[in-house]
Amino acid sequence: MGEDDAIILTARPGATVATSVIRTTCNQLIRRGIDLCRLYRHASLAVSEPGLRAVLDEDAQALAAMVVELQHEVALAGGEPRMHGSWRAALRCRMVDGMARTAARRDSAWIHALAQDESGLLRAFERAIAGLPEDSAKVLRRQLPRLRGIHLDMHSLAGPAHS
Repeated sequence: MGEDDAIILTARPGATVATSVIRTTCNQLIRRGIDLCRLYRHASLAVSEPGLRAVLDEDAQALAAMVVELQHEVALAGGEPRMHGSWRAALRCRMVDGMARTAARRDSAWIHALAQDESGLLRAFERAIAGLPEDSAKVLRRQLPRLRGIHLDMHSLAGPAHS
């Protein structure tokens, strides 16, 4: 959805309800994206393998870019974009960090947790796309290749990590 589309959506009678749904949906996904980005950044500092650090840092940057784009779309639709994640993200970081410290293979514990949370974000995007009107879903659909790239990274890493 481009800038002109956002203006048309807010200018049409009856479009405010659809725009409100889009803003709410995007803000929920933004929160989850911020939370996951935070976990990726924490993991990139906690893992021992330098190559894994680089992959996690790249994926954190991709998530951050996705969040910024969604925030921009919410602002274009006349809403106030979510700027912070949830308090659960800090708790999740501590919990995974604690589990990783006690695990025999620390990096594998991080990969497993990231893969699990990343899959949850991808499913949330897919459910949101399925529940929105076609025109509105375009905003989210543009993010799918980025999310699927992260998904492939994590699940290709998770395969050998569990062996």
